[in-house]
Amino acid sequence: MISKGLLKYIRSLQIKKYRGLHQAFTVEGEKSVAELLQSDFELETLLATQKFLQKHTHLVQKGFEVIQVSEDELGKAGSMESNNAALAIAKMKPAPQFSWTQAPFVLALDEVRDPGNLGTIIRIADWYGLTSVVLSETSADFYNQKVIAATMGSFTRITPHYVSLGEFLEKRPLNVPVYGAALEGENVHKLTLQPQGVLVMGNESHGIRPEIMQKVTQPLHIPGRGGAESLNVGTATAILLDNFFRNV
Repeated sequence: MISKGLLKYIRSLQIKKYRGLHQAFTVEGEKSVAELLQSDFELETLLATQKFLQKHTHLVQKGFEVIQVSEDELGKAGSMESNNAALAIAKMKPAPQFSWTQAPFVLALDEVRDPGNLGTIIRIADWYGLTSVVLSETSADFYNQKVIAATMGSFTRITPHYVSLGEFLEKRPLNVPVYGAALEGENVHKLTLQPQGVLVMGNESHGIRPEIMQKVTQPLHIPGRGGAESLNVGTATAILLDNFFRNV
């Protein structure tokens, strides 16, 4: 049984202001919650069906509250249209200071504001083995429930760094190249790229801001053959990352 107080708390975490206030966020769905339980995130509360608890007994550790609930109760508590497994409340982790020595290749996002796109990009970054993503201060919130859901658990392996992107690029070490997705860039399929430097991906509608594009040393273009005006930023990120890693 979910108390009214807990239900109110869970719903408040759907709002960025309250996530920041409580330094907590929610994770929904069997795969995402199972990934969370295997990570180093600290949990506050786990709401789960009997079936989930029986299946993942080995993951349910002491140190946080566990409440067995029905699928109907999960549906009322969370934001997902369909969740027949679990919902967890976890504490945010303070992001460590970014280290160029630990991240020789960096994915940087400039005003990527759609939570679904950000979640997809985080999952793609995880696929290619990246462990951190740099985001402009106006990008979507990493802990937004739609972002978390779209990562399919990859949020547990990616550290977000919110920065003033222009200053971040300005202060990068010497000889660190900055690549950026641009229509006027060089055909990425004709280049032999190595995963070193920074790859900047821009806003869904407007691309990379002009002041950030000024910091780009190598614009990259994905050539198309059809009539589509543009690619989804998540799709474009996957294509470009593949070109960086295919020769490794």
